[in-house]
Amino acid sequence: MASNILLCGNVAPPTFNTNKSSVWVTFHSDSIIAGSGFTVQYRAILPGHQSCSREEFMCDGGRCLLSMSLCDGLPHCRDQTDEANCSHKHKECGGQKTDPHGSIASPNHPRLYPHQQLCTWRISAEQGHVIRLSFRNFSLETQDVCEFDYVEVHDSAAAGAGRVLGRFCGTSLPPQLTSSGPEMTVVFVADEGVADSGFNATYQAVSLADTTCGPQQLACSSGECLHRDLLCDGWSDCPDGADEHGCGNSTFPSFTSSCELIEVEMCQGLSYNLTSFPNIWLSISDQRQAATLLRQYRVLMELACYKPLRRLVCGLFLPQCSPQGGVLQPCRSVCSGAEKQCGPALDLIPLSWPFNCLLLPDSQDPMECSTP
Repeated sequence: MASNILLCGNVAPPTFNTNKSSVWVTFHSDSIIAGSGFTVQYRAILPGHQSCSREEFMCDGGRCLLSMSLCDGLPHCRDQTDEANCSHKHKECGGQKTDPHGSIASPNHPRLYPHQQLCTWRISAEQGHVIRLSFRNFSLETQDVCEFDYVEVHDSAAAGAGRVLGRFCGTSLPPQLTSSGPEMTVVFVADEGVADSGFNATYQAVSLADTTCGPQQLACSSGECLHRDLLCDGWSDCPDGADEHGCGNSTFPSFTSSCELIEVEMCQGLSYNLTSFPNIWLSISDQRQAATLLRQYRVLMELACYKPLRRLVCGLFLPQCSPQGGVLQPCRSVCSGAEKQCGPALDLIPLSWPFNCLLLPDSQDPMECSTP
């Protein structure tokens, strides 16, 4: 029985070992976007003489995997050897920080960081303190959307348990970040592609009694300082919403929702029809840029699992906006459900699952995340 393997994108697939004496290769293109194309080499081998290139990993008696698929938490091989002996991975990466001040840095900084990193630092202080994080050096892979190499800072003791203070990539130094409580989580992710010198950051536990704000700033109960223009603007910028309390007689202009109707055809007909930009999680400036980036997923429309995949990517690229204020990421269950349905199909192409579901809110509360 013949089997078909579909390939697309800009990552060269691994070596294919067939058990047939003939193979058909068909190239198909549409009338929209053109790429630089491909070249391929073939070689006839005797049965039982399967091999992979030096950079690849072989399992299941002849299947080749790219290095990015090793120790990624997903078994791509039937014998699961690609997830064996992974205890050494990320050994020196991340950790618990409980000192009142200290520093964190990407592996090997200021030299190039290794490929395929997932580092998590959990910073905690005594009650009555907040954590102030300041970046000193920052140079990660430059990209339009922070989805390959990035640093993400969470206002909580674990990724996905609280609001995201920011996701950063490229070479611009991120702003100083302050948690709303005594805990903060910093996540560093690197893929198998371009590497750079990484980052170095210092943190300090600051007593709420010692926090002071400038004359043009207002102080949240967390100690975070906000510009006074954010007072009574209809959005809760302080974690406890203190900047929107007692605004009944405010002389500030009435709040106008920043939500906008979804105009991207691919993402129309979701459970919501309002979104908001800029998209702070993926650094997307407007719907036009989102539409351009979403084109890469149209090639997957032939997959039976396209419907749950569409819900996920639309929820990420055009997040739900509430007229009352607030923008929501998709719930983790939306991502894990799509991965469960689409993972095997992408594995046959072969493409690795491109999203880290653990970075999304693990909740079913419609006030914390959305189900597109």
